[in-house]
Amino acid sequence: MLAMLLILGGCAAPAPAPASADHRWTQVFRDDFDGAPGQPPSSANWRYDLGTCYPGCPAPNWGTGEIARMTDSPSNVAVDGRLAITPLLRNGEWTSGRIESVRSDFAFPAGGTLRVEAAVRLPQVSTVDGAGYWPAVWMMGAPIREKGYTGWPTWGELDIMEQVNGRPGFYSAMHAGLLSTPSDFGSAERPCALCVNGFHVYAMELSAQEVRFYLDGEMHYRVPASKLSEQQWRDATGHGFFLILNVAMGGNFPASLGGGPNSSTVDGRPMLVDYIAIYTRPSA
Repeated sequence: MLAMLLILGGCAAPAPAPASADHRWTQVFRDDFDGAPGQPPSSANWRYDLGTCYPGCPAPNWGTGEIARMTDSPSNVAVDGRLAITPLLRNGEWTSGRIESVRSDFAFPAGGTLRVEAAVRLPQVSTVDGAGYWPAVWMMGAPIREKGYTGWPTWGELDIMEQVNGRPGFYSAMHAGLLSTPSDFGSAERPCALCVNGFHVYAMELSAQEVRFYLDGEMHYRVPASKLSEQQWRDATGHGFFLILNVAMGGNFPASLGGGPNSSTVDGRPMLVDYIAIYTRPSA
């Protein structure tokens, strides 16, 4: 814990939020993760996901094949002006943290745009010692929660940032359609070798026309509504969303890129989140 707190206190602040200078945006949510060292994130803003699946276990291992057990221990999830989600290996078992926003009503206004941004420093691991690491900032459609965490991917998943295996880059993606015939749209790996050394702002903008993904204010991937049928796009985007922050260990995505926790994988390297901010903007 002491080492984690030293890490929390020793990082430079990220650049100002790109949306903050645009008067057209209205801030609808923000968390700077203030609090005494080792305290949990605000229960008014966040709820824990615990164990290896949602209540009733509609999808074991969180539906991804990951192996870490999610806890509410301050060793795995804590704040100190920044949120730290830290995977740990104890007695052969991986534990980590996964939190969801209490709110699930983050949606674009009629004719307008929703923007979600997070200032994040990725876990300080590499392909040498980071096999299996899978930090992510992402969203799922509110109907998934309302229906007992079923109905994926029909109600939409928006992956603002995913990094795996300590690779020097990250991915963004959108998932929609039916479980039997999903429509998956993923970016190429966006190089960012320095994303483990400092904070960078990952963002997503969603409207009725498209979803766009950004790194430090520069768009790197987009999915236009025309990629789906009108009904599929409405099902995937025409409602509120909730936000998820987690560091998984292992699973299908790391395995697809040749990784999974092994004897060289180190534990105790947190994903740090300086802030989360969510905005809406009316039509131009």
